[in-house]
Amino acid sequence: MIKGSLPALVTPFKNGAVDFDTLKKLVEWHIGEGSNGLVPVGTTGESPTLTHEEHEAVVEEVVRAANGRVPVVAGAGSNNTVESMRFMQHAHKVGADAALVVTPYYNKPTQRGLIAHFRALHDCCDLPIIIYNIPGRSVVDMSPATMGELAKLPRIIGVKDATGDLARVCQQRITCGTDFIQVSGEDATAHGFNAQGGTGCISVTANVAPKLCAQLQEATLAGDYGKALEIQDRLMPLHQAIFTEPGLVGVKYGMSRLGLCGEEVRSPLTSLLDETKAMVDDGLRHAGLMN
Repeated sequence: MIKGSLPALVTPFKNGAVDFDTLKKLVEWHIGEGSNGLVPVGTTGESPTLTHEEHEAVVEEVVRAANGRVPVVAGAGSNNTVESMRFMQHAHKVGADAALVVTPYYNKPTQRGLIAHFRALHDCCDLPIIIYNIPGRSVVDMSPATMGELAKLPRIIGVKDATGDLARVCQQRITCGTDFIQVSGEDATAHGFNAQGGTGCISVTANVAPKLCAQLQEATLAGDYGKALEIQDRLMPLHQAIFTEPGLVGVKYGMSRLGLCGEEVRSPLTSLLDETKAMVDDGLRHAGLMN
């Protein structure tokens, strides 16, 4: 169910408010470009600065617009277990296919704490969970052993791994089993991630290059790593440019250059420096997305 290229959707804004009309257009565009699923209100969707009401409205709108054509994995993470339960239950009620739940940030829980948190979320409703392990942002790293314990629960079905450590895929195949879904959370290593046993990427760059990201994933899943590498060579300068500053800012700027949405972001994020904009422009040209 969860495989291939899944854009970590941006949340478009207009004059400070969520631009739902553009959001619906983006869903249609992504499906038309071949994206294999959609992930609203993750970090790239600016979940830290959305109100709870906005968060839930975005999930509901994306589920409605997708209308069952591709799976919707709704962001439902928080460092507050009760708050995360609310997001889980709402996503389940409106028809999301799974939830993406980040390891609790700032609190720095122990591995025992991680197990307690994810077990509570597992038990709060019947929605499948993809663990999001990103120690660079959450300052806690879920070990392969802990993930293996959680994988025994029937509705904890996979991980979005943004550690950047490709050995983790193999380690987690041992502790979690080969049926446990492993998708990359890092565009620059997505090609190698699948070679290790992964089956997809929840991608920032796919917001601006969905067709190329989907083609890369399709090639790796067919075992054609030569073709996939050619596509990755086209995308790599764009990956690097987008992540020169916070990735969602870079990708929104890139999308604005293609007329897809505005580049507006919420404070404390700010618009790109001119030199970073030039890098994104060069990356778009290198990828063949802009003249």
